[in-house]
Amino acid sequence: MIEKRQFYIGGSWVDPLGPDEMDVVNPANEEAVAVISMGTTADVDRAVSAARGAFPGWAETSVDERAMLIKRIIEVYQRRTPEMDTAIRLEMGAPQTFAREQQTPAGIGHLTATLEALQSHRFERPSPRGGSLIVHEPVGVCGLITPWNWPINQIAAKVAPALAAGCTMVLKPSEIAPLSALLFAEILDEAGCPAGVFNLVIGDGPTVGAAMSAHPDIDMMSFTGSTRAGVSVAKNAAPTVKRVALELGGKSANLLFADADLEPAIRYSLESCFLNSGQSCDAPTRLLVEAKVYDQAVDLAAEFAGQTKVGDPAREGAHIGPVISGLQYEKIQGHIERAIADGARLVAGGPGKPDGFDRGFFVKPTVFADVTNSMAIARTEVFGPVLVMTPFQTEEEGIAMANDTPYGLAAYLQTGDRERANRVARKLRAGSVYINGGSPDWDVPFGGYKQSGNGREYGEFGLEDFLEVKAITTA
Repeated sequence: MIEKRQFYIGGSWVDPLGPDEMDVVNPANEEAVAVISMGTTADVDRAVSAARGAFPGWAETSVDERAMLIKRIIEVYQRRTPEMDTAIRLEMGAPQTFAREQQTPAGIGHLTATLEALQSHRFERPSPRGGSLIVHEPVGVCGLITPWNWPINQIAAKVAPALAAGCTMVLKPSEIAPLSALLFAEILDEAGCPAGVFNLVIGDGPTVGAAMSAHPDIDMMSFTGSTRAGVSVAKNAAPTVKRVALELGGKSANLLFADADLEPAIRYSLESCFLNSGQSCDAPTRLLVEAKVYDQAVDLAAEFAGQTKVGDPAREGAHIGPVISGLQYEKIQGHIERAIADGARLVAGGPGKPDGFDRGFFVKPTVFADVTNSMAIARTEVFGPVLVMTPFQTEEEGIAMANDTPYGLAAYLQTGDRERANRVARKLRAGSVYINGGSPDWDVPFGGYKQSGNGREYGEFGLEDFLEVKAITTA
């Protein structure tokens, strides 16, 4: 049993002020692997006080000083990547190969892209017509709330630009997947992060998250998670008029035209949907297929879903693991059962666990065909390995169906016609559009339209989220 009962506040590991403890459960076997403490509003106050006290000094550091800290963090992180692989596997069930090749490297990706953005950013420049000086300054003390599905990805995507901007911060990671965050705190401590600049308190949203969002000494909240929880953060932050950046849910459409190379396009569509056991906010969970190839696409999707392997995260290989928790498993089962009741045609997977699994929160890779946009399964974020398929007749109808969603985080597009690709991409109401399997670098902005949030993360765009703008004019 791993014991991680302390929080990182003011440059030291300190005991919590409350008595509450919680087990961290390995979703692959439903056994406790660690015990952590759950924070209180008093722990938040202590962490915010440390961050507020450290802010004036850190805000005045030079770009070179901040860059040197990020370089040291990268160096320590690289050395401790095997530990990060293990932490992510244990806390959220990410398969060993997937954790090593995609989850853990995300931390380095964000740290490196932020370092590049910091070194190239113009913190002071003359106004366009001259006569004034435009200055970028750190927002102040930031509250950072991160989810469990890509834990170190979202932690690094917030902590790195906050550090680079000259902000101080309090991080609340997900309490059900906190091991990677605790390790990241150790990495920052070993890298020599000044006391109070980075602080970590673990707890639940209604207690610690709400206390941070409403805290009068926190100047900005940066939140990643569900749209429901993001609305709560914004409401709690409103009385203090602090800045709020939100990266929320998604129900991303994947437009597949008949002129695409069908077999690899379908394989890509399923792999992208099922990646991370379907627990990605930008996953292409709605596959909209041009009618003339729809039946063939459904047959291929059923075949490829049946070939998708589900396995123990401790084993190497290209398989998917469990979903994060028993609660999430039950939610997914409810979505599957309702889709069947609503008349969606089940062509792969379905209710229950895969054959051979009596323990762990494993879900069958599932595909529904003949789904209409009015069905709940087409409009609700399932956050599991569940794909829905719908035919469309014309380009205009496909675009309208893709945009007929309260979300707008990402959209996917597969076609052999370059002109169509460019034309359609510009009509899709989403923060990111991926054409024919394109994969962006770490400096490309990430965020959503509509109920998928506001603000942008990654690279220079993430850095700018943590900066205020001041105009200095002299007579």
